[in-house]
Amino acid sequence: MNAMTMDHQTTESSAAATLLLVDDEENILSALRRLFRPTGHRILTAQNGIEGLELLQKENVDLVISDMRMPVMDGAKFLEEVARRWPDTVRILLTGYSDLTSTVNAVNKGRIYCYISKPWEDNDIKLSVQHALERKFLEREKRRLEELTRRQNEELKALNENLEGMVKARTAEIQQTVDMLDLAYKEMKRSYVTSIPVFANLVEMREGKAAGHSRRVAEQARLVARQLEMTEEDVENIYFAGLLHDIGKIGLPDALISRPYVGLSPRERSLMDKHPAMGAAALLALEAMEGVSKIIRSHHERFDGKGYPDQIFGDRIPLGARILAVVSDYDALQIGALIDEPATPAEARAFLINNKGLRYDPEVVDAFSKVLDAQPVQDTLIRELKLTSDGLREGMVLARDLVNSDGMLLLTKGHNLTETMIMKIRRFEKDTGKSLVIHVESK
Repeated sequence: MNAMTMDHQTTESSAAATLLLVDDEENILSALRRLFRPTGHRILTAQNGIEGLELLQKENVDLVISDMRMPVMDGAKFLEEVARRWPDTVRILLTGYSDLTSTVNAVNKGRIYCYISKPWEDNDIKLSVQHALERKFLEREKRRLEELTRRQNEELKALNENLEGMVKARTAEIQQTVDMLDLAYKEMKRSYVTSIPVFANLVEMREGKAAGHSRRVAEQARLVARQLEMTEEDVENIYFAGLLHDIGKIGLPDALISRPYVGLSPRERSLMDKHPAMGAAALLALEAMEGVSKIIRSHHERFDGKGYPDQIFGDRIPLGARILAVVSDYDALQIGALIDEPATPAEARAFLINNKGLRYDPEVVDAFSKVLDAQPVQDTLIRELKLTSDGLREGMVLARDLVNSDGMLLLTKGHNLTETMIMKIRRFEKDTGKSLVIHVESK
């Protein structure tokens, strides 16, 4: 079996998968059925957790998508029970509420693959299901190949030492199996990497007016790392650290996160200063994230040693953390997260330059300046229209990220609005009972 054959078999298995959709709203179930019908999946539905458990006792289900809020048994309890009784069934949580505590508990207790917020993007939910099924079948294939390797090794031991030709042939087969295992491992790693934005979304839910900060920092930090000619592995770690650098703030009070750092009392600053260490500790159990964890712990250290939490200085600070310190403060100054009044890009840049050798590594500041110089100058004369959802029309383009009142990112700047997306925005307002303010480009 070659790599192309294995990929083909995995794709066929994914297409023939059985999905169980659980939601107490018939219109949601109908929408999901329509979405997945063309994929060739076998679709089962239930209107609450009890019905879902009864179906699972009768049917062999590969993946479950469950709503969070349901009568009889909520989605968190249902998926926790699925994890206990059918651990090989992939679990995805569907929620229309920004209930962070319930979501985190559901992720932990139900060992959920990912959660998806309503209203969903069709392509996003289809890709999430596709990646989840690919991972499931790759793990199954990996176990099969490992068992095959074990049997082949036992057969090899039983061969006569004089049958040199047969030994060589068997060795070639084993090498082919190892190659396929290596391919399966790489595919699983790719699926692991795609799950990191799920954690980043948890950070986004807490950013409020600073929504998008982590994504902007990650993108700019990656460019600086490449400007400094770092290895691709280091560049990847810095990008992931940028996405997750504020994950330690998840446990802090909303009132603390929403105010500029200079406006905090000494006691409040003491609490805020713990978030780098808390963020690093949150990733401690993930061996593959060790490099990312070290960057996150040190991204508030200062080049002169007056930072936190460890007061290290100069080159003792990981280079990735020195990069995040520069890029994060540049963005934070402009959104008012460090000072009372948001700074202009020119003022933020001047602050970095004035603090070279004090707060920041001079080499990193110079590299970031080159990155900024290479970026196209934005047209500051582009005007915006501030609309309600009733004023939206197909073809309009978002001039800013669309964020709800709880700070959750719904759509990103530059998104071209379709009639379908406009209907989803209006339905989201109806479901939450809150109106959105939408900024679109003025032509």
